[in-house]
Amino acid sequence: MRKVVSPRPSGHTPAHLLISLADMLRAWLPEQRWFAGKGRRVTELTLLSVTELHPACLHLLVRTGRSSSASAPDDCYQLFLGVGEVLPPRLAHARIGRASEGPLAGLTVYDALQEPRSADLLLERLRTAGTAGPLRFERDPKVSVPAGLAPRLLDAEQSNSSLVYGNAYILKVFRRVQPGVNPDLEVPWALARQGCTRVPAPVAWFRTSEPQAATLGVLQPFLPDAVDGWTLALEALTAGRHFTDEAYELGRATAEVHVALAAAFALGAPAGHGSRRLAAAMTARLEATSRAVPELLPHVEGLRGAFDELAVLDSGRPVQRIHGDLHLGQVLWAGERWSVIDFEGEPARPVAERRQPQSPVRDVAGMLRSFDYAARSRHPWRPEWARRCRDAYCAGYAAQARWDPRAQPELLRAYETDRAVYEALYEARHRPDWLPVPMAAIARLAQQHPASSGGPHTPVPSFHSAQGG
Repeated sequence: MRKVVSPRPSGHTPAHLLISLADMLRAWLPEQRWFAGKGRRVTELTLLSVTELHPACLHLLVRTGRSSSASAPDDCYQLFLGVGEVLPPRLAHARIGRASEGPLAGLTVYDALQEPRSADLLLERLRTAGTAGPLRFERDPKVSVPAGLAPRLLDAEQSNSSLVYGNAYILKVFRRVQPGVNPDLEVPWALARQGCTRVPAPVAWFRTSEPQAATLGVLQPFLPDAVDGWTLALEALTAGRHFTDEAYELGRATAEVHVALAAAFALGAPAGHGSRRLAAAMTARLEATSRAVPELLPHVEGLRGAFDELAVLDSGRPVQRIHGDLHLGQVLWAGERWSVIDFEGEPARPVAERRQPQSPVRDVAGMLRSFDYAARSRHPWRPEWARRCRDAYCAGYAAQARWDPRAQPELLRAYETDRAVYEALYEARHRPDWLPVPMAAIARLAQQHPASSGGPHTPVPSFHSAQGG
């Protein structure tokens, strides 16, 4: 029988606990998929907050410092640590280490999110609301979440951890914590108030007040029979089927969400002279990336031209809240309709930046790039499949939004270029075998006249009727 003890007895400070935890966390953190400092060793570790959730489970906020980059900012991570004398065989994969000194000396430490008891307790706290030290658990009083839903930890997450409860709800736990309200709570909640049903509405969430106010996790309805857009697109490619009907409906869904966002949040002024600032930021990212990815260097001049054209553009459209990281993996097909998920935005960017109003064309460009990624992930490459999907998506968007993102090719080209540059940096760092995918787009965009950046402009009614809609 496993004996558990209170891992933070009275009188022990976070500094005391760190004596027990520091070495094992320095080794364990860089191995986690959600750790942002890949390839860099953790040199500094500070416990910002420690809360006992039950006698064998600690909630921690940990600040890390990293070597190899003096300019790299410190990161804050959320951990759930289980502590016991003996770790059951079923939890062997969750083991972090065994403390040799300090208040936990002789005890085994493990990832408590992989333990049903701790996962059950987390749901119970969200069901009933309340506080635990600096942690506050809150819920939508109009929704009653049943007790006793069996938990399972998903293994497909990259930057967070998600628990599914009884195939009815999904809890996203934000591993890398930044101050402020996380957009993945703020945006779906606001859309639900607008009556937008394209986004699963939050039913419960938890946050902290120390060391700074921040969102820690969100519970939403789970769609058990849903298929993500990336999987669906690859299935169509493998079967030799077109994907234009689905792409058209996805464009409509994106526009519907954008319209609801424009109503839910304050609009920003049309870009005007702001286009110069946006173009300057994109150019700076291009130049920094070209230093890190030498394959980009022959295309820098052509890509800079896309941003130069943006700098003198007056779009005439206000900026607004958007998704911020839209691609085929962020949409789900269930019940013959699309839902949009994961409004966290690009995790590498500060929360305050992700919450800023932007052009909805940025989301459109992200999805257009995703169609290209899907087409190039299957051999032989089918550029016509991607082109038809891109056209169908824009046509569906135009039908719902009553404006066509292809009508401003300079803006669309600039956002597509910025996205492809981001992809090149990501692939070079994490998946070098995939680097040819964004590089092919970069070669195209560097030579492209803006008028052709979105593909041929097909009138909406004739396109839809041609697809048998």
